[in-house]
Amino acid sequence: MNVLLSIKPKYAELIKSGFKKYEFRRKIFKKSRNCKAYIYSTSPDRKIIGFFDASTIHADLPSKIWNSFGKYSGLSEDEFFQYFKNCGNAFAIEIKNLVIFDEPCDPSKYFLKFNPPQSYCYFSPEQRIFPFDKRFVC
Repeated sequence: MNVLLSIKPKYAELIKSGFKKYEFRRKIFKKSRNCKAYIYSTSPDRKIIGFFDASTIHADLPSKIWNSFGKYSGLSEDEFFQYFKNCGNAFAIEIKNLVIFDEPCDPSKYFLKFNPPQSYCYFSPEQRIFPFDKRFVC
């Protein structure tokens, strides 16, 4: 299973640096077993910068997720609770086995009719267009 996560550049940089160890979401993908999450750094970057093992996802009340993982979030407490305002559940995707590409990838060179996902989207290797890039192997 592969997912493409849209992440703002400031948070993508915190992931690259190793400071941000959890990615927070209001909604989560259904299949996380053996899941590889590709990081799409949104505008102005608009590049896929790497991927990580996203097999471990924690779900709980926003306050409990903050208490457990907030210090590794790259967010202030106010930003976190503003993001989860009126949400009953919060999800923390653990970032494991991070791989950052030497050169970020322009997704339009690998996918037909690429549209950046609002939050995330599923994709399979068959959705690629050539040239074939081994970085996208499952």
